[in-house]
Order: sequence, then structure tokens, then C-alpha cells
Amino acid sequence: MSHAVVSREDWLQARRALLIKEKAHTRARDALNAERLALPWVKLDKDYVFDTETGRKTLAQLFDGRGQLMIYHFMLGLDWDAGCPGCSFMADHFDGMLAHLNHHDVTLVAVSRAPLPKVQAYKRRMGWRFPWVSSHDSDFNHDFHVSFTSEELAAETVNYNFTDLPAAQGHDELPGLSAFYRDADGQVFHTYSSYARGPEEMIGTLMILDRAPLGRKEGGTMGFVRRHDEYEDAPAKSACCGDAAA
Repeated sequence: MSHAVVSREDWLQARRALLIKEKAHTRARDALNAERLALPWVKLDKDYVFDTETGRKTLAQLFDGRGQLMIYHFMLGLDWDAGCPGCSFMADHFDGMLAHLNHHDVTLVAVSRAPLPKVQAYKRRMGWRFPWVSSHDSDFNHDFHVSFTSEELAAETVNYNFTDLPAAQGHDELPGLSAFYRDADGQVFHTYSSYARGPEEMIGTLMILDRAPLGRKEGGTMGFVRRHDEYEDAPAKSACCGDAAA
């Protein structure tokens, strides 16, 4: 990739012109955030139960005493031995968020359809601390359009990201992010969901790469990403955060 090499004065002129667009983008993002917060809510009457490290819990219990709950729909299927590399890339950013989110009345939880032992084994492999539960015996993943049965995949289309997509292009698991609110009476409301590239801004590494000299160099969306223990120079696993047998 070649770039023009110019004087500092010419660079400043080009940078100031871009800054005008960046500021407009920031204002547009703020306006979009306000519209997102203004969305109507849906009261959830269906009972969802999840397998967790401390036993079976309802959706309301996943809030862990807080008023807001963010759920990352993590792609780890029933018979998968490892989580999706893209979801794993996203999840690498979660642990550092927890203290800040929790002190802002927000609980962050990952949910996968895989049975809890598979979830726990992969979590140990990756060395993560964030809460991660299984919806194995629940309709949760299907109701939020991130898991699809063989019958659904055999049909002409599946519903994902609020539209019907050709089923032949689909997978049995797909990613997403959903937001929920619990009021003082314990009622739970679904307030927001985002799929596909929607939650991308949560991936701080991508935001830094977007500002690096050569950008993402993706070769396809997140094509460069590997699980963090699969890079050639990945450090050896420690005894505390090692493989699933640890």
C-alpha cells in the first residue's frame, strides 16, 4: 500500500479536513445513541432458565441484583469443542469491562447453547473470568434468533438480524448482543438487540487497528483473528488457566 509523503503543513491541512468529518461522525453517533435509548421496550412473560456455575438461574437472577443486563450471544454449539474465533476475540475484551459495568448498574453475561461443562472447559482454556452460562435446556437462543434447528436450516430462509436470510448461507449458531432491564417489581423487559457487525464497537482492538497506519488488513471480516492461544507466539498456558483438564 502506497501513501503520499508530504510536508507537515500539508499533512495538517489534510488532518484538519478529516477532523471535521470525525466530529460530524461523533455527533451522529451521539444522536444515534439517543434514538437507541428511546426505543420502546417489550415485557418478557416467558420464563427462561439457565445452567450456571452456581446452579440453575432464571433470566431475572442473571441480573445479579443490578437493574440492567447485557447478554452476549456467544457462538458455542451443542457439539462444538471450541468457541467461535470471532466471539472469542470479542470475549477477550470482557474481563476488563466488568468492574466498570458493575459499578454502573450493568451486569454482563455470555450465553451459549452448549451444555455447561463445555462452556466451563472452554472458559478455563481461555482464562476468562466473566460470567458465562448455558441455555442448553431453554428456548432462549431460538427466541432471540441466534440458534437454528436443522429443520429451520432446511427451510428457504432463517430470521437473523431482523430480516430473512437464505438458510443455505446460515449457520446453526450466530452472534449477537441483547439488553434487558429489571424494574423494582422484578419485571424484565427486552430493550435492545444487535447482531452481525452491530456490536463491533465493543471490540477495542478493532477500534485501535482502525487508527493504525495500515488499518485492519482483514482479508474478509476479522479474517486475521485467531483464538488468543492459537497465534504462533502465544505464551504457554499457565497451571491456573490451562486446558480443560486443569
